[in-house]
Amino acid sequence: MNDNTQDEEVLQHIEREVRMREGTCKLLAACSQREQALEASKSLLTCNARILALLSQLQRMRKVQILQSVGRRASEDLVPCTGKVALSDLRIPLMWKDSEYFKNKGELHRCAVFCLIQCGTQIHDTDLVMVDRTLTDICFEDTVIFSEVSPGFQLRVELYSSCVVEDFSPGAIGSWRVSRLGGSLGCSSGKKIRAAFESAAVCASISSGGDARPGSVPPPLSPDLLTLGPKYNLLAHTTLRIEHVREGFKTHDLSLSATEDSPFWLPLYGSMCCRLVAQPLCMIQPVISGQIKVKLEEDFNYSESVYGVLKRQTLLCYQSQEDLASEDNPMLVIPIRKDTLICMPESDPAHCQNIYINTERQGEDVTYVLTTHTPEDTQRWRMALCQHVYNMSHWKQCCDNLMRIEMPSSRRSATVKQGSLYHEIATPSSPRKHTVVPDLSTDVQTLLSTYYKESY
Repeated sequence: MNDNTQDEEVLQHIEREVRMREGTCKLLAACSQREQALEASKSLLTCNARILALLSQLQRMRKVQILQSVGRRASEDLVPCTGKVALSDLRIPLMWKDSEYFKNKGELHRCAVFCLIQCGTQIHDTDLVMVDRTLTDICFEDTVIFSEVSPGFQLRVELYSSCVVEDFSPGAIGSWRVSRLGGSLGCSSGKKIRAAFESAAVCASISSGGDARPGSVPPPLSPDLLTLGPKYNLLAHTTLRIEHVREGFKTHDLSLSATEDSPFWLPLYGSMCCRLVAQPLCMIQPVISGQIKVKLEEDFNYSESVYGVLKRQTLLCYQSQEDLASEDNPMLVIPIRKDTLICMPESDPAHCQNIYINTERQGEDVTYVLTTHTPEDTQRWRMALCQHVYNMSHWKQCCDNLMRIEMPSSRRSATVKQGSLYHEIATPSSPRKHTVVPDLSTDVQTLLSTYYKESY
C-alpha cells in the first residue's frame, strides 16, 4: 500500500467519524429522556477520542513520508508480527463508607460510568453502568478485541463518570439548535476535519480535567458542544502493556484523576481486575510448510525426508502431506522457542542448502539439520524460521501457550445486574429501586444510519 493510499484511507476514517459526531450531536439535541442523553453523550466523547487518535496517526505518517523524501529510509530490519489483544471481565471495586453501604444513610449519590479503552487508533467504549452505594463493584461484561496490534502495544483504560441529575428535563440540553449543523454538511472535508479536531481537542481537554491548548481558537460549534447534554469527566485511568498479559484474572493499579469534592466522584479502591490475553499471529496460523530433509548433527549419514509444518512452538515433521491432512501424529517434533538458534554455514558452499537449528529438547541441547531441494527453498525456510523466533522473542509469554479469546456477545437488552453477594443475601426483602438503563445502542445506530443516508 503506497503512501497516498494510506493517507486516503485514514482521511476516510476521519470523515466517517466526523459524520458520526455530527449525527450524535443531532441525536443528543433531540433526546427527551435522561438515559438517552447519557448514552448519546458517551457516543460523542468516543467520537472525539477517535478523531484525535486518527489525526495523530496521520501526523505520524506524514512525518515518516517527509523523512523518506529527504533520503532517510525506514529500517529494513525484521519487524515482529502483529496479533490480537482482548480485554474482558473488567471489574472496578468501590469503597463506600460503612454508614453509606451498610446503614444506607446519607444522600444517595448516583453516577453513570463507562470505560473508554484505546489501543493505537482503535477505540472502544463499554456499556453504560449506573452506580450508587448499593454496588460494591462496577462490572463491565464487554469483551473488547483489538486486531493488528504490535507487541509494543499500550492499551489505555479510562473510566469516565457523570453525576446523574434526578430532575432531568429536555430543556437542560436546550439552547443548542439542530439547524446549526446543517451548514457544516456542505463544507469541504478539510474544513470539517479541522473544525472537528479543534472542538474534539477542547472537549477531550475538559473531560480529562485540563484546559484548552493555549492559543487555540475553537470553531463556532465548540461553545455549544461544551454545554450540550450530560458531561463525563475522567475519574481514573491505567495503561496495560505486554508484561500485563496473563491467563486468568489479574489486578492492576489505577491512577485517580478526581477528588472527593468532585460531583462525579466515586470511592474507588485504586485498582481494577480484568482478563487481558493476546494471540500473536505466529501462534494462530502455520508459518511455512513444505518437503524437507531432517537429520541430527550427530548422525550425518542418515536423514529423513519429511513434510514439515512450522506452527506455534514446533516444527512438525510428517511422513507425507497426506498424514497431515488425515491428522495423524507427526513422526518427529522439533521444538522452536524464543531462544532457538537458526544459522547457516557461510564458509561451506557444499552445504549451502543446509539450515542448522540449535534448540533444547528434554533438557538437552540438540542440533537438527534441515536440507531443502533448492537454494531458493533454503532461503525461504531460513527467513521463516528466523522471523518466527524473532516474533516469539518479542511476544514473550504470549507465545508460551495459545491463549483463548472469547468472542464478544451481542449487546444485551438491559444492563447486567450489578451489586454484591452481601447486598443480595443481607436484604432479600428490599427490592432494588434504581432505574435500569435501557440499551439504546441499536436505536443510536439506526438513527445515525438514517442520518448518513440523508447526508449523501
